[in-house]
Amino acid sequence: MTQKIIALVDGSTYSASVCDHAAWIAGRTGAAVEVLHVLGRREGVDKQDLSGTIKLGARTALMEELAELDAQRAKLVVHRGRAILEDAHAILTRAGVAEITTRLRNGDIVETVAEIEADASLILIGKRGEAADFAKGHLGSNLERIVRASHKPVIVASRAFRPVQKVLVAYDGGASAMKAIDHIAGSPLFAGLQVTVATVGAPSAEVKKGLDDASAMLRAAGLQAQTAIVEGQAETALAKMVEADGFDMLVMGAYGHSRIRSLVIGSTTTEMLRACKVPVVLVR
Repeated sequence: MTQKIIALVDGSTYSASVCDHAAWIAGRTGAAVEVLHVLGRREGVDKQDLSGTIKLGARTALMEELAELDAQRAKLVVHRGRAILEDAHAILTRAGVAEITTRLRNGDIVETVAEIEADASLILIGKRGEAADFAKGHLGSNLERIVRASHKPVIVASRAFRPVQKVLVAYDGGASAMKAIDHIAGSPLFAGLQVTVATVGAPSAEVKKGLDDASAMLRAAGLQAQTAIVEGQAETALAKMVEADGFDMLVMGAYGHSRIRSLVIGSTTTEMLRACKVPVVLVR
């Protein structure tokens, strides 16, 4: 059975980038792409009673008019969702993706992803949502919810896609960091790419051995792998390394220990994702 990529689109400026990332991944792995747009509960009918204290027939007429407006709005929301999916399908088709499906769902996005992720290899989501142009300092409201809930690797797409050649792996020796190494070693997505495994902290025999073991696993899988140790705070040191050394992608375990522990479960995650202008792969 062909593995699939679930690409989440919401009509924001990041949606096109999500599609571009999905096309790149599909081209390297042969995976199918399922594009998902979820009509969230906030997009449902407004339940506020606008009729106030209007009496008799006027109140009834107004209530009927409001009900009709609600129905029209609901139809427009669905039409917009379908248009978003059609645009995504067109982008993927132009990029040469052979197998594309689209899905429009109502409800909570996290619950929806949980229902359909079983046969997916990756989940793609944009760094920010529909308020991206107005709230550049904020991440998408659903991003951390998806990362926390999903059992599959999540790729957080940057604002614009660029071809990936150099990959930085944030490594702290924890279980999820080892899973990230396993994921890279076993995925055709990373074949032929330059991989650097880096940790934040002071050099020690234990740290160096952990890095050497991780890079040895990657080299055994046929990948070009080297190691690095950087000092400083995890979120700033790694982000600076990405920028200074021209990395195109960051891979990290979704949960870990030491100073990288809070990269997803604490405020450091937000700072890291804000600071990095490249896609981030989070592996549980």
